[in-house]
Amino acid sequence: MSKIIELTKMDTRKIFLNISSIETVEANPDTIIILNSGRKLLVKENPDEIYKMIQEN
Repeated sequence: MSKIIELTKMDTRKIFLNISSIETVEANPDTIIILNSGRKLLVKENPDEIYKMIQEN
């Protein structure tokens, strides 16, 4: 079963993301999630928060 996390885009919209689609998470200074497809998502959560969400699932 795939694990899903809830994230917040910069415009405050909530999104649900399958963690198996994440390739990398970067902070420079905003957090960018790069998906396996190459798509990039800009989110409010920092990399440490995202890591904790993944570990909890």
